[in-house]
Amino acid sequence: MDSTSPRSFRANLKEYMEMASDKPIRIQKREGNACVLMSEEYYEGLLNEISSLQSSLLSSNQALKGEVTEYKIGDKARLKRFKK
Repeated sequence: MDSTSPRSFRANLKEYMEMASDKPIRIQKREGNACVLMSEEYYEGLLNEISSLQSSLLSSNQALKGEVTEYKIGDKARLKRFKK
């Protein structure tokens, strides 16, 4: 990840926006606070990955607690909830 200062970012906004389409850009203030500029596609990918990991973690956590239902092959009783 490339880094820049707010001053340089403002002076070269267009170039940094083009660079952010390939990889995130860190904008570091002198006080230590930082922001990250990234493409919308990259951001959406991060959100999807977080959501997927949360689902996996929830499923794993439920399995560890024993909160799972065992289904047997050929058992049609589990399909009753879908029938009207």
